[in-house]
Amino acid sequence: MENYRVQVALAGNPNTGKSTVFNALTGAHQHVGNWPGKTVEKKEGEYRYKDFDVQVIDLPGTYSLSYYSLEEQIARDYIIKNRPDVVVNVIDCSNLERNLYLTVQILETKTPVILFLNMEDQAHLLGYEIDHEALSQRLHGITVIPGTACKNIGIEALKDAILEFAQQNGGPEEPTLLPSDYERVLHGSLSSGQ
Repeated sequence: MENYRVQVALAGNPNTGKSTVFNALTGAHQHVGNWPGKTVEKKEGEYRYKDFDVQVIDLPGTYSLSYYSLEEQIARDYIIKNRPDVVVNVIDCSNLERNLYLTVQILETKTPVILFLNMEDQAHLLGYEIDHEALSQRLHGITVIPGTACKNIGIEALKDAILEFAQQNGGPEEPTLLPSDYERVLHGSLSSGQ
């Protein structure tokens, strides 16, 4: 198989463990600088997996892709203008509803998305159990991967999913979830595990 450079953007709300996912993927192969002309930190890294060279851009933590803050502008512009092969949306699965707002906005850019449900161990401690398949179906079949990045759980599956997307070069064609659908999605995919 020929070497192939895959470009991945990590997006997520602040405090979802996105930097932990970035570190788990890239290890020591990281570079930290600033976004061109901005004071916001830019983190880039890379890793090699199954003969593929993968570049990872850690976008600033943000709650939305609006233009209200510099972080939102940077994340939105990067996704829309640079068109990465796939956006890995890192979610704190103990706060699913709050995190899904950004997911919907990323889907609306028609960029391929992988949902990485981080901190699954914390969600279990709170008594939550997420039906990953139901959540994926409600989001029109996007790939949903559960994990706990700080324990390296789910990282191998994430790497496999990234390669699959890069080879397919595609994802859902239409945005699939409106804010008014949150309650239905949550009731269909998040239940209390007693």
